[in-house]
This record gives sequence, structure tokens and C-alpha cells, in this order.
Amino acid sequence: MAGNGKPKFAMYWAASCGGCEIAVLNIGDKILAVDEAFDIAFWPCAADFKVKDVESYPDNYIDLCLFNGAIRTSENEEMAHLLRRKSKVLVAFGSCAHEGCIPALANLTTSEAIFQAAYINSISTDNPKRVLPQPVSKVAEGELHIPVFYDRVRALDQVVPVDYVIPGCPPEPPQIWAVLEAVVSGAPLPAPGSTIIGAGKVAVCDECPLEKHEKTITRFYRPHEIVPEPGICLLEQGILCMGPATRSGCGARCPRANMRCEGCYGPLDDVEDQGARMLSALASVVGVGNLRDEEAKLEHMIEEVMETLADPAGTLYRFSMAHSLLQRARVEMGSSSQGGTQ
Repeated sequence: MAGNGKPKFAMYWAASCGGCEIAVLNIGDKILAVDEAFDIAFWPCAADFKVKDVESYPDNYIDLCLFNGAIRTSENEEMAHLLRRKSKVLVAFGSCAHEGCIPALANLTTSEAIFQAAYINSISTDNPKRVLPQPVSKVAEGELHIPVFYDRVRALDQVVPVDYVIPGCPPEPPQIWAVLEAVVSGAPLPAPGSTIIGAGKVAVCDECPLEKHEKTITRFYRPHEIVPEPGICLLEQGILCMGPATRSGCGARCPRANMRCEGCYGPLDDVEDQGARMLSALASVVGVGNLRDEEAKLEHMIEEVMETLADPAGTLYRFSMAHSLLQRARVEMGSSSQGGTQ
């Protein structure tokens, strides 16, 4: 601490939708207690802070930094290193910082393919000269620099050491307040080191009130294709609910509203790959054929069921691609204009 003795608070938004920034406001009138307890050292979404402000601080000046967003560009990476150096406690705040989340699904392709889709092939794009963003552009006034667009999206802890993780897309208000209150009060926190706080140790299914009957299924439905029967396990109705492979702590909010769990809290402690864990769960509910069927016939029937599962990679790894065993797909690497294979 410095100056008036208040702890210093920072929050930064990297590659994410920004919902985690808004989620902080969901703690309601407790935001006034945050303002009273903390000095805001850096929060560019809320006030006019500059990078040079952070650079001018002594190392470890910031008591608590909530870093939300994945590492997509060179700017994201530079800010991760800067804020790690200036912060006593660095928290990977939300799913994008924790597991890569939606931005990391870009790891299924290349930066070159993304730029082609966004700036050339999109039907709404008017770009007859096929101009693509470049890290350095020469203009009459000199050189213009923009961040390098990496070919791989990474989670925060794949770039810098992280003290704690608050999962969720976005984190729930009680989680956020519990961490802020602990820092303000000086209450003991768990040992740092990518430690997950504010979440449970069991699967979402364990806190879900929907009834489970060990029913087998013969096809999968997308959410718009079926009206689920209230009170019954969504997975048993053919809706791919990620509850069996996802950490608890959210109160099973989505299943309680008859919507499938999307997996935003990430895998449990003993699970290395969330998508693989979910595939194992699916194998236990697919009910086709019997032991007397020939192997080729049984394999064909299972394939027919799995073909009804739309976008397996995007569904099973929607929130965890960066930390998965895949990390990124093996793709034909072109001469990406951004030159990044980080």
C-alpha cells in the first residue's frame, strides 16, 4: 500500500467480450464499499487511465488486479507481463483469462484464415484492394503500429504466473465480492498458484435439482429443436448439457432455467481435458444396439447418434480450448500476414 494507505485495485480487459467488466457492477451497492476501500490504480474501462500510468508505478504497487480476457495479441501479452510485475495479487478473472473461452475457439484455424473471412470473404465487406491489417504501416506522417494478431489464443496462466482464478462467464457477484472483501479485510486466502477460488469442487450435476433416471438417448437435440420437459435431466432428454464435466459453484443457474450448462466454470480439479471428460459421460448415455450386435453394425449405430451432435469441438471445448490437450488444431499453416504462431 502507498499514499493514503488504501489497497490499490486494477482491472484490465484483454481478449474478451467485456462482460466480466460489467459483472463487477452486479455486486450492487457493494460497489460503493469497493470505492471506499480501494484506490483505483488502473481501470481503463471505467476511467481515463493510460498504460504509462501503470508503467510509472513501483513494482508490486497494485494490491489486487483482476485480469479478464485471453491473450490474443501482442498488446494483451505485454499488458499481462506489465500487470504481473506491478501487482501483488493477479487474478485470472472469468473464463477467457481462465481457459481461453470463446476467443480460443479460433485455435481451430489460423490467423490468416480469420483475416480472410473477416476482411475479404465476408459478404458485408467492401474491400476490393484486399487490404489486411498490418502490424506496421507507413504513412506520410511516419509509421503506424498496431498489435500483432497471434495465431494461437492462450489463457493468462500460459503467459504469466497467476495467483488465483475466479471462473465463470462471467463470474457470479457473490464470488467477486468474496474476493474483494477478503483482500480488504485481510482475511486469509488459499495458497497462491493458479488456485481456483469462489467455486465448488464437484460437478454442476451435483448441485443441479433436475431429476436423473439413468435414461439412455438415441439422438442429440440443439436447444431450439426441443422444448425440454421441466424437472428432468437435460442430458437424458438429448440436450448436451456440460454439467457432468464442469466445476460447480454457479448454483446450476442454467439448468434451473431449463437451459443446458455450457461449461463456463471449466473442468474439475482432477480433469485434464474437459471435452474428453464430457465424451466419457456421453458414452454412458448413448443407448443403441446390444451386446449381440456385430461390431460393425454397432459402430454404425453409434456414429448415427453422434452425427446428431452439432459442432462437437465448439460444444465440448467452448470454454476450455486453450487448456485442453488439443490447445489448437493441426492446420495447414499459410504465410500469415501477422506472422504469429505463438
